[in-house]
Amino acid sequence: MYEDDLDNAEDVIYTGQGGHDLTGNKRQIRDQKLERGNLALKNCVEQCVPVRVVRGHECASSYCGRVYTYDGLYKVVQYWAEKGLSGFTVFKYRLRRMEGQPILTTNQVQFSYGRVPQSVAEIRGLVCEDISGGQEDVPIPATNLVDDPPVAPSGYTYCKSLQIAKNVKLPANVSGCNCQGTCVDPRTCACAKLNGSDFPYVQINGGRLIEARAVVFECGPSCGCGPGCVNRTSQRGIKHRLEVFRTPKKGWAVRSWDFIPSGAPVCEYIGALVRTEDTDHVCENNYIFDIDCLQTMRGLGGRERRLGDVSVSAINSFDGDDQKSESVPEFCIDAGSTGNIARFINHSCEPNLFVQCVLSSHHDVKLARVMLFAADNIPPMQELTYDYGYALDSVSGPSGKIKQMPCYCGAADCRKRLF
Repeated sequence: MYEDDLDNAEDVIYTGQGGHDLTGNKRQIRDQKLERGNLALKNCVEQCVPVRVVRGHECASSYCGRVYTYDGLYKVVQYWAEKGLSGFTVFKYRLRRMEGQPILTTNQVQFSYGRVPQSVAEIRGLVCEDISGGQEDVPIPATNLVDDPPVAPSGYTYCKSLQIAKNVKLPANVSGCNCQGTCVDPRTCACAKLNGSDFPYVQINGGRLIEARAVVFECGPSCGCGPGCVNRTSQRGIKHRLEVFRTPKKGWAVRSWDFIPSGAPVCEYIGALVRTEDTDHVCENNYIFDIDCLQTMRGLGGRERRLGDVSVSAINSFDGDDQKSESVPEFCIDAGSTGNIARFINHSCEPNLFVQCVLSSHHDVKLARVMLFAADNIPPMQELTYDYGYALDSVSGPSGKIKQMPCYCGAADCRKRLF
């Protein structure tokens, strides 16, 4: 690849041939000319002739240091000339993968001097430098190499904290642990006892969740420990460099410029905290997240039961009126008109994130915070996804007719339908 190339899997900006340094660093040292391969690609645009795309990937186990994948037929939809990164004229070609082919297995990658971008200045297709408008500690850029003309995410207001509906009342803060500075001894920490007499996190890479649980009890505002306590891991906001990018079939998506280790928190699902019954009249809103911690703990509504190591006393505290709860959660988070980056994270049948309910200021599982954690080690530039958890034929339209939505996650064991 040349220094000006940009590869987004199904949508590619390819730099023409010629004018580069033959020492192998792919830098431009002179202007390119519209001849040979450059002229051939121009003719492909005018004559609607597809091209075959083969990608090379670095591989330490290969004797030549690279492996190659055939990624199918692409249509050359556009070409133009511009000044490249080194100041010389280069020809650019937009290649778009044709439909009806086997699922693309190549991970989404971006090339800029052979590494992950270090700043928004290195990104092509930039449509917004920070969708959070400075609210997050780390800027979140948005890129679009699919639409023509490219557009930025719209139709919502970014917020980094839950917006509580007027008819929703949060419980009062519960008493916390008496630890000082940071919690270190699970035998004496009251919050650790709620987690089965152990801390759910390990102090590695800023805190990592050991395993998925029905609910995680973190230290809260009434605890004696400080913000550096490992049992406050999910409360520190977004720490990885995330990017929102446009895809050909799935709309907007999210990826990270940084390596994310397994068990690391990625973000909280933020929006308007409302009663589920108040969303019954809402149509075509795909940003509603049910807070189904209680239903998951009890295996209601076909959910896979996930008890983890929550103490018996903690589970018993959820009894009483909650025993009458049905499979439909009482509360949900609506990120349709207001929300954070989590609203752009897509579904996958083989996700690399998982959902974790977290409690800190109170212990009402029906109003738990919804966090997304890394389910595996996630390399840079890989799309972030989680399982939306829909059961097939579980979504009905206003008329009562079952709705269906195809799934484009591309996983080997894709269910082919989102719901």
